[in-house]
Amino acid sequence: MLRFAPSPTGNLHIGNARIAVLNYLYAKNNQLDFFLRIDDTDTERSEEKFVNSIIDDLKWLGITFSKIIRQSERKKLYKDIFEELKKKNLIYPCFETQEELSLKRKIQLKQGKPPIYDRSSLKLGKKDINDLVLSGKSPHWRLKLDDNPISWNDEIHGMVKFDNLSISDPVLFRSDEMPLFTITSVVDDVDLKVSHILRGDDHITNTAAQIKLFQYLGSNIPTFAHFPLMRTKSGSGLSKRFNSFSLKEIKKKKILPIIIINYLSKIGSSLSIENFDNIENLISNFKINLFSKNSVLFNDEDLLRMNSKNLKELSLNELKQNFGFNCDEKFWSIIRGNIEEFDEIEEWYNIISKGINIKVKIDEKLTNLIVNNVPEKIDLDSWQIWTKKILENTDIKPKDLFIKIRMLLTGKNFGPSMNQLLTLFTKNEILKRIENNSER
Repeated sequence: MLRFAPSPTGNLHIGNARIAVLNYLYAKNNQLDFFLRIDDTDTERSEEKFVNSIIDDLKWLGITFSKIIRQSERKKLYKDIFEELKKKNLIYPCFETQEELSLKRKIQLKQGKPPIYDRSSLKLGKKDINDLVLSGKSPHWRLKLDDNPISWNDEIHGMVKFDNLSISDPVLFRSDEMPLFTITSVVDDVDLKVSHILRGDDHITNTAAQIKLFQYLGSNIPTFAHFPLMRTKSGSGLSKRFNSFSLKEIKKKKILPIIIINYLSKIGSSLSIENFDNIENLISNFKINLFSKNSVLFNDEDLLRMNSKNLKELSLNELKQNFGFNCDEKFWSIIRGNIEEFDEIEEWYNIISKGINIKVKIDEKLTNLIVNNVPEKIDLDSWQIWTKKILENTDIKPKDLFIKIRMLLTGKNFGPSMNQLLTLFTKNEILKRIENNSER
């Protein structure tokens, strides 16, 4: 059992999507169940529009899940665990403010010590605690880690080990008793029998504390794999709060979902992103031991280049299915080799079907030659026949003639072969465009 567990505080960015893709492929490759968990206990920051956005983005990528779990609907379970941990003295109340904790960390760093919580609240007696509560202070609650080392064999990082008290006792419940990620994640993983957890390596310290929680709750410890976080080319982090490289923005660029999945499933591994695979091959060939623990840099230019290459190879049906674009087979077969991105398909479609508004400077003699020699029948030989007759009666250079006629018909001095492109026009349309677009 695997899960992808985003918090609905913003749109999914490409880094979030990578973790979702890796979980999905791992689950499918190993015939394991895969579900979506929405981490929405933080009601101040979570928004329903982002829940819907996350689900839509994953479905657009082609990632399916067996069920959707929402943490906001599981508060009673967290409350029960809170009471259980309190009864077993595995959590303890703390009253320091954020400012006080920040000051403690600064002092520790100046002294050359690690900024670990000093457990001063453990020295409070019952009377001290009661007095603080009566004075109006509400405690937050920390997990009391034991002195035994914490270690696990990570599928990406190998053996990871934390010695006794090398990490702070993590806060599990806020002063309003709202459960935080460290506890809710473990409770859900225990309850739903999650066997494998694949996530970013920013969670490694969380994992150390959570392994203790799995043990305290008498549960099996899942297999962990912590992938390096994806960063931009400049080395900065991705942020969903600032819509940085969000899937919503990537969708607007008409990137094919299968291209994104290919890219995200291979970047950071020994596999080449240049080799394109369908989803069946991506699943069957997925191997977690191919991934490195080194930094991963996201280059959107790679994504655009891969998309351009594969866009040219789409069948007409695939073009319609992915973009809802409706054109005929002849048009697509002629222009596909000359497009780099989807917008160029639409541009060429409008050029052919709707016409252009442009003025091409051309003398009257040449205009007459062009008009008078337009072939009656327009086929693959027409361009050569047409231009040959004109060149026989004028001293214009062939290249200059070709560009002028191309400009008159399309408004562009480049594009698909004119031998083929000309077959998309009727003789009447050719004459109409010459008349409308020539400036004498």
